[in-house]
Amino acid sequence: MLSDTALLLCDLQNDFLHPDGAYGKAGQGAAEIAAIPARLKPLADRVREKGGWIASTHFTLFTGKGGEPFIDPHLRHLRPFLKKGDFVQGSWGHAVVDELAPSDLPVEKVGYDAFYQTRLEWLLRKAGIRKLLVAGIVTNGGVSSTVRGAHVREFEVTVLEDACAAFSPEVHETAIAALRPVAKISTVAAELAKLQ
Repeated sequence: MLSDTALLLCDLQNDFLHPDGAYGKAGQGAAEIAAIPARLKPLADRVREKGGWIASTHFTLFTGKGGEPFIDPHLRHLRPFLKKGDFVQGSWGHAVVDELAPSDLPVEKVGYDAFYQTRLEWLLRKAGIRKLLVAGIVTNGGVSSTVRGAHVREFEVTVLEDACAAFSPEVHETAIAALRPVAKISTVAAELAKLQ
């Protein structure tokens, strides 16, 4: 049984990955990112079968009056295409992509580190989770920050390097190399083999 283990899906949301999502409509994407859900699905299914958890982080643009999103200045500079209606809680764009849904433990987040000002640690502890298999986007942003956050909180972390991606392979590889001191690095196939 994997009752102490969660597959943590970092920001694998429709607004990031689906062609009709916020990034897709803006022409922002990468083949490596688009390939993650299909590659990861067999492991997600196996984790569920074996009694493990699916946890997910959801980048969120909280809204003010009139539904206008609160967008930090640095993010507005990096992603000027973000607009009203993108990454709104409860919306289709905010949800985990269909191939990997549902999530047992969804957590909204506002920054790169999914532990920052969220209930993620509380939920993981309440569920008895000690081990995290981490997948998602982007390797050098939300994935790296969240993995480091988990490490300092003494979770046992394994990063699935072929189920993470960035907007360039070089950036992804550099980020994976930088995570080796704080996490185990594995692959979807290797983790599936352990669960046979």
